[in-house]
Amino acid sequence: MHSHVPDLVGLQLLDAVARHGSMSAAARELHVTQQAVSTRVRAAERLTGLELFLRSPQGVTLTADGESVIAWARDVLAAAARMGAAIDLLKAAPDRALTVGGSQTIAARLLPAWLLRLRERQLQAGREPTPIRLRTGNSAEIEALVRAGELDLGFIESPVIPDGLGSTRVATDRMVVVTAPDHPWAGGTVGLDELAATALVVREDGSGTRLAYEVAVREQLRREPAEPALVLATTVAVLSAVAGGVAPAVVSELAVADDVQLGRLRRVPIAGAPITRPLTALWRGAARDLRGVSRLLVGLAAGK
Repeated sequence: MHSHVPDLVGLQLLDAVARHGSMSAAARELHVTQQAVSTRVRAAERLTGLELFLRSPQGVTLTADGESVIAWARDVLAAAARMGAAIDLLKAAPDRALTVGGSQTIAARLLPAWLLRLRERQLQAGREPTPIRLRTGNSAEIEALVRAGELDLGFIESPVIPDGLGSTRVATDRMVVVTAPDHPWAGGTVGLDELAATALVVREDGSGTRLAYEVAVREQLRREPAEPALVLATTVAVLSAVAGGVAPAVVSELAVADDVQLGRLRRVPIAGAPITRPLTALWRGAARDLRGVSRLLVGLAAGK
């Protein structure tokens, strides 16, 4: 972690103080002493090198710098909560009632929130939340697991919709080009023709991310893209290679927001029509076979 960023406990404490406008109220919420809160706030201010709160007999108020830090802290805390929920799902016992699979981008960026909304919807209806077992893989692997009956429901990001399975589109994803900050494309745009002629960092065969790009090149340019500069098995590895200057990559915009915001990567617009792909739910059978909790989850994924 960056040397000027407080740990998660410190961020939770700062958030509590900001929400209550009072160190004593924050101490009561967190079940610690007011002195402990005051000490941690001062430590956070020393660590960041910023004055975060203005103290007065009436309580504390955020400074302008403090407003920014608290907004960023809440982003981090929300991400940590999503990660915790996803880890709990991965640890679930294999005999759970509903087994759901997602290709990597969906599993990392969307499925945890969908599953949390499912739980909230069931609790609001006075129902016991359905236990979930979560599995991840690339789009081809998720399709195969659905066909084999090892998944009740799968979500893939491939532009090619499999035959012989029930399916429905739940969303549309946009593909974007990312480069290292010092790459010649950074700060400009790139045409699909130049992009297709460039050796890129790509995911493995079976990846929906890779297939979406290759299909766009074939359909728009009537040719194959250049041979890859490097083939990697995960999106995280692809983004690390791009940041390290290996070559650009075409990836989901869902996967790169944090790296672009932090300045590790630059997003480069593609001239002309955008490259998009469907995010699709899969199950065994026909439309009538999507029932119960699976139907509810698919509806929530589609924003219903």
